[in-house]
Amino acid sequence: MLNWALNRNAQPGTTIDSGTPPVHDIPAPQPKKTRIALALGGGAARGWAHIGVLRALDEAGIEVGMIAGTSIGALVGGCYLAGKLDELETFARSLTMRRIAGLLDLTIGGGGLFGGMRLTKRMQEHLEGLAIEDLDRPFVSVATEVNSGHEVWLTSGSLITAIRASYALPGIFEPIRCNNRTLIDGALVNPVPVSVCRAHEQPLVVAVNLNYDLYGRAAVVKHSASLQPKAETQRAPDSIKEAHLGLTAVMVQAFNIIQDRISRARLAGDPPDLALLPRLGDIGLSEFHRAGEAIERGYEEARARLSELKRMQETFVR
Repeated sequence: MLNWALNRNAQPGTTIDSGTPPVHDIPAPQPKKTRIALALGGGAARGWAHIGVLRALDEAGIEVGMIAGTSIGALVGGCYLAGKLDELETFARSLTMRRIAGLLDLTIGGGGLFGGMRLTKRMQEHLEGLAIEDLDRPFVSVATEVNSGHEVWLTSGSLITAIRASYALPGIFEPIRCNNRTLIDGALVNPVPVSVCRAHEQPLVVAVNLNYDLYGRAAVVKHSASLQPKAETQRAPDSIKEAHLGLTAVMVQAFNIIQDRISRARLAGDPPDLALLPRLGDIGLSEFHRAGEAIERGYEEARARLSELKRMQETFVR
């Protein structure tokens, strides 16, 4: 009131000092962007696509606050948080079918065809002695306890052991013995671990599902149990070949179906805020030598969804 009276009685051209500093234009504060939690799914060789996703996020300046990984998602996620993504990508791109064969150590009488120690030695070159607690952001590796079927979340201890347990594909790699538990591939119980991120109260969860385009929605088919007519068999040699799948092909297809159906069921009940779905259906589980293709497809999928993701970051500010 006093300032108003003084201004009213002042002579024209006179400046009245009100005792308050002049108001300058202050830039509006920028909205704080929410860091995302990544649920990196399993999918064996298709998992190299995770590298491309992380590259795209880093280029766009989108911060990752947490990673939960299953199988190869645990491998890529763990290496990323350990600052070893460059080394992993170099390794992945260097793989040929001959080099892959050289990394597999055949075992007789074990719990899997391969012991996995040659792969472990490669990881030890970069991750030896590193514990999950040493990482600067939360990391969870998902595995399955073979005796009980329990879903196991590895949140502390050796990073290498946690990664190995998560990708110990049944029948292929030997199970990992850890604290009196026998652990195998986490994709058997939680192929895309969105639920892990939710349990850690992450506000914005982004899932990378590597198996979305393999089969499509489940269907029920009414079919005859009678044998195929002989004449029809002679006219359709392709169908005969399809009926005689080898042992490896049957195992791979069975695991694909398990991952796909469990993923759909779990994600329907606990969906992510955003799902990245790189098209990888033509890349087989064992085709690790196609890393360049998988990385590029993951990168392109993430780039295509960046604008949507950035809008969500501002919406989920808390």
